[in-house]
Amino acid sequence: MKTKLFPLILIVAQLHVFAGNEPGKTEDFTVHEWGTFTSVQGADGILMEWNPLVATELPSFVYDLNKPTGDPQTVIRTLQRMETPVIYFYSDKERTVDISVKFPEGRITEWFPQAREVGPSTVKPRPLLAEFDKLANNAGLPGVNLSSIDTKRGTSESLVRWADVKVFPAKQHGDLKDLVPRDPSGSHYYAARETDADFLRVNGRVNDTDKPEYENFLFYRGVGNFKTPLQVMLSGDGEEHVSMRNTGSEPLVHLFVLHVRNGRGKFVYIDRLAPEAEKTIKLDPKNNTVSLGELADELSEQMRAALVKQGLYPREAAAMVKTWRDSWFDEQGLRVLYTLPRAWTDRVLPIAMDPKPRELVRVMVGRAEMITPTMEWELMKQIVHYSEADDAGRQQVVEHTRQLGLGRFAEATTRRLMGKVSDREFNRLSRELLEAAAKPQLRGKSLALK
Repeated sequence: MKTKLFPLILIVAQLHVFAGNEPGKTEDFTVHEWGTFTSVQGADGILMEWNPLVATELPSFVYDLNKPTGDPQTVIRTLQRMETPVIYFYSDKERTVDISVKFPEGRITEWFPQAREVGPSTVKPRPLLAEFDKLANNAGLPGVNLSSIDTKRGTSESLVRWADVKVFPAKQHGDLKDLVPRDPSGSHYYAARETDADFLRVNGRVNDTDKPEYENFLFYRGVGNFKTPLQVMLSGDGEEHVSMRNTGSEPLVHLFVLHVRNGRGKFVYIDRLAPEAEKTIKLDPKNNTVSLGELADELSEQMRAALVKQGLYPREAAAMVKTWRDSWFDEQGLRVLYTLPRAWTDRVLPIAMDPKPRELVRVMVGRAEMITPTMEWELMKQIVHYSEADDAGRQQVVEHTRQLGLGRFAEATTRRLMGKVSDREFNRLSRELLEAAAKPQLRGKSLALK
């Protein structure tokens, strides 16, 4: 028995040393964060639960909720997909920071570097502690419960917490770039590194890894069930008029109404939408369109400028736009991109740091994706063709369905149709066509939850 007590004392001491502190004093460093929230709405403006069906190809070193070694996540249906928040640090000297982000109405699904805690979670006691409790109980000491040292580390809160994050000023530690991981995936994840942010090292011993991990930022992502403050609807019988209503308590600024179809598109910019205000614009998507390249260039420039106005550094804004350029500006469909109020972000994602930074900037972009009547009608025709075709013909229908460009919003469009047609066979064929059309997209290489 004595031989086991000394290791236990070391364990208890280690846990005490690495226990997190309450947020403390403010120090002279800067933290900037950007990220996105994506929702799907019908033409009536009602938010829809959605499932992109296709797992994203993030770098293999990114950790996952269900398989923390980095394997693909289980994709679930929710109202919101929180995509790519990244947190940058800027300091004139080396320092150590603890940081946590809570997500009360959602769940963290991916992160990097390894975190000390991702919740909600339970922690199994180490075998040594469980064995000691068993021996104590057999010896007539039922009050001994050393397993609680581990089990109490579980949390009912939805959060991600990094402990003992070491910040290394980039100008003084350029050699650390060789320690930042890469893989051959080609993921857009790497665009987020194209900034002047400092290098970060996460202490492996504290954060449950076998070695230190380096990165230019802290990355996390998740899903949730809550409403974003912008409702988007189509007015009238066609798709020319788009109505937007700010359902929140803070103004919405920098709104981009964007329509892409058949390799061409156009957009309308709205600088501000007051709380409870509603605005209708005439988009007229069939006229005065430009090529996707021209559209993406113009939108990229304006979006970068908008992000800088919200507080991001120019290179951060450029990195964010580069990360999302393909998804935001090239994907076929109708959407509204807009910057979310800082107060809204702080309510949805409460953040705490110890020590506190002198400056904290948080810029989130909302994406309200529309399922239009045209999308529904074109998919409906393919489902009917699929039901009438033989095996060879069905393969052609699958290809035609892919060419509709519904992408990761195909599942939401299909379910919206199924909700309007109460026929079991139609629903079965709809799901069958959807699954067949989604298969080739498994090779997606974006930070988006494709």
